[in-house]
Amino acid sequence: MGDSKSEGVSKEQLRTLAGNLVEEQSTMTLATAQEDVAWAAPVYYVFFRSAFYFFSDPGSRHIQESLVSCQASAAIHAGASSWEEIRGVQMSGSLNMVSGKLEAIETIGKYLKKFGFAQEFFSKDQALDLDAFAKRFHVRLYKFKPTLIYYLDNSIRFGFREAVDI
Repeated sequence: MGDSKSEGVSKEQLRTLAGNLVEEQSTMTLATAQEDVAWAAPVYYVFFRSAFYFFSDPGSRHIQESLVSCQASAAIHAGASSWEEIRGVQMSGSLNMVSGKLEAIETIGKYLKKFGFAQEFFSKDQALDLDAFAKRFHVRLYKFKPTLIYYLDNSIRFGFREAVDI
């Protein structure tokens, strides 16, 4: 792991770069494992309160495995057509179902703002709450809370990777 000062990039600049990347992207890949077999699944997310919120089927493999192990990892990256453009975040942490009404209301508002197309699946007079999403898509709301985040950015240096807080 490189020393960010020797790269000419401060911790605050790295935090900003990582935060901007997270805000610019919409899809996160969650990874889990059970009995030495790994699995990865992409999900749409919104990021706030230092957590990544997403909807998923409670019976899906990534949800079942992460709730049993109390662990998950995730990655977010920007599209790249050359090695110099590769940048992303790698994370490990825990995954939990969101059950608090205020947290859910705030999350759904942010989710619908980021993914406006989701409103097209509901009637115009329908309340868009956890029950509506559960009935329409058979999903629940979850949050991935990272405990360790690495920002990687080949535009800084090939193989550059540094721990960050976002």
